[in-house]
Parts: sequence; structure tokens; C-alpha cells
Amino acid sequence: MDSLRLGSVLAPAHLLFYSTLLGTELYQSFVMTKVCYQSLPRSAFTTLQKRVFPLYFKGQTMLLLLAATTIPPHGPLTLLQNKLDWIPFAVAGLTAVLNLIVYEPRTRSAMVERVHQETRDRRQQDTDYGTVESVENGPSVEMKKLNRLFSKNHAMCIHLNLISMVAMLFYGARLASRINITTA
Repeated sequence: MDSLRLGSVLAPAHLLFYSTLLGTELYQSFVMTKVCYQSLPRSAFTTLQKRVFPLYFKGQTMLLLLAATTIPPHGPLTLLQNKLDWIPFAVAGLTAVLNLIVYEPRTRSAMVERVHQETRDRRQQDTDYGTVESVENGPSVEMKKLNRLFSKNHAMCIHLNLISMVAMLFYGARLASRINITTA
């Protein structure tokens, strides 16, 4: 396939993959998560999130790869020609992979452990019912540790995801500046 024909295939594919990536990031992060958090009971929200976010981070990583490999006119070779193009992809790729293999699994694990600890604490309070200590102590030491662990990993997920979005918005501005629209 000659260069002209390859470029004519890559351009629409690239726009499709890039726009799907950015749209998915923005929608999942700012619409779906907020609506679900406000609308669902905590246990249902937890169950939904532990199923949605592994798929989200896999999809984000896949769409980043597809967008990077379809940059016109020559795919990845075009990407490597300009630092201002490949750096946003490198940043977004690194943050997506860190979320996929490190922080999302840790966050999910801590989230599930908190639910189990909540059950254990409730059982302990039932056993201690009527004592002043059970009412005044608040969360158990174990629950406080799990809350800190969850908060730390969840904050990393959020910040890495935000960094990925900013990198893709930066790339999108560069991409938009190169689009040449002519009227007939």
C-alpha cells in the first residue's frame, strides 16, 4: 500500500481512536462515577466500581496504543518525529499502565477489604453491645489502616487518570491545529 493510501486510512482511524479515548476518559471520570456515587448505595457502588474500572483501564490502554499506531501519515514513525507528539502519548501510556497493573488492583483490594472489615467490626460491636468503649471508639484500628491504604491508592488512581487526560487534551490541541479543513 503506498504512502498516500496508508495516510488516508490512518487519519480517520486515528481520529476515531483518539476521540473514543478522550471521550471515554472524560465521561467515565466526570459523569458516570459521580452519578453512580450519588445514586447507588455504598455496597452497590463498590460492586460496580470493582467491575468497571479494570475494564476502563484496559480499554484506556488499548485505545492509547491504537491511537499511537494510527497517527497519519506513517503511524508510529510519524509519532516519533516530534517530541510534542510522542511525550503526551508516553505520559498517558505510563499513567494508564500504572493504573492498570498497580494502583487499580490495590484500590480494589483495599475497597473489598474495607467491606469485610466493616462486617467484622459490626460483629465485634454486637458482641460488645452496651459497653461505653464500643460506642465511643469509632472505626477500629484495622479499619483506620484500611481507610488510609484505600485513600492513598485511590488518590494515585485519580491523579494518574487526570494526568493522562491532560496529556491527551494537550495532544488533542496539537492535533486540532494540524487539521486542514477546506471548503469546496
